[in-house]
Amino acid sequence: MLYLASKSPRRRELLGRLGLSFGMLDLDLPEERQPGEPAEEYVRRVAREKAGAGLLTVVGNPSAVVLGSDTEVILDDEVFGKPRDDAHAREMLRRLSGRTHAVVSAVSLVSPSREAQVVATSQVTFDPLDDAQIDAYLATGEHRGKAGAYAIQGAAEAFVARLDGSFSGVMGLPLRETSRLLREFGLLPAAAAQAR
Repeated sequence: MLYLASKSPRRRELLGRLGLSFGMLDLDLPEERQPGEPAEEYVRRVAREKAGAGLLTVVGNPSAVVLGSDTEVILDDEVFGKPRDDAHAREMLRRLSGRTHAVVSAVSLVSPSREAQVVATSQVTFDPLDDAQIDAYLATGEHRGKAGAYAIQGAAEAFVARLDGSFSGVMGLPLRETSRLLREFGLLPAAAAQAR
């Protein structure tokens, strides 16, 4: 049985696109970067910790496989997590304006006997944004709870001058890499595996 260790409706939607049935695990883990921890290693660690914590909640099920994922926006080695408030979101968007940032999405899959992880890194370039554009975007409320204060699948897609990488990865779950992991664990149906 596959479980998704996430409260994110975006991850639930994306994983559902692969045609699998899965359970949801509602976890609340602290996400804090350690001093000196490289940005990508932080994203990898959080994904592993989510999957591991999820597995502990279903430890009585020997066939359980838990997927944990983390996605972060990174600019100049600074991790842009979820904004604290609108002012913090405005500051993030001003810093991303006219620049290229990385979006790192790590996916961990764990079972009682096995663990594997993949990472997808995308480069996203924003057009220069003026204050009116930023204010109009913040008024939508779409930025709340989103790494980097934006949702690429929403109105912020209009800010993107260039994307090199995975659109679904920027959303929160890179489907190509995730489907590869699921095939390795024998969870993706054979017909779907051949189609991908």
